[in-house]
Amino acid sequence: MEPWLRLDSASEADARRLLTMCCGSKRWVDRMMARRPFASRIALQRAAAEEWNMLDPSDWREAFSHHPKIGDRESVEARLPAVRALSEQEQAGVSDAPAAILDALAEGNRRYEERFGYIFIVCATGKRAEEMLKLLHRRLPNEENIELRVAAMEQQKITALRLDGLT
Repeated sequence: MEPWLRLDSASEADARRLLTMCCGSKRWVDRMMARRPFASRIALQRAAAEEWNMLDPSDWREAFSHHPKIGDRESVEARLPAVRALSEQEQAGVSDAPAAILDALAEGNRRYEERFGYIFIVCATGKRAEEMLKLLHRRLPNEENIELRVAAMEQQKITALRLDGLT
């Protein structure tokens, strides 16, 4: 079943649950619920992007808080089963990473969170651990307002992929 059709035909509770799996911002979910039905993939993706871009930084940070840290297996395992499965798929590039890379990611995550106040958000799908580590190091020197926008764009990519993956 097409993801948009699944959302359109789902009960309110199921649609809310599916949307929450895609993005952890309660306000985004509420706004998407108000826009149902979507009637097409394009309409669903357009609504998702429009609503995301109308949120404020506190909503973005709320969405970020629903993600495990990149490379942190304990964090992934602590998530709800459905979100855990998504996170494991998205972070497949770290599953076979050497310990040194995982240690460097953990240290980078710690520094990032200390600097910005939220976890490092990157659309990890298709990326190897080394690539994510380079991105983390490249983004650490960003000014706070710029990094928040970059993280929000990464969250928007993650949400779009998750919406397309609803079945």
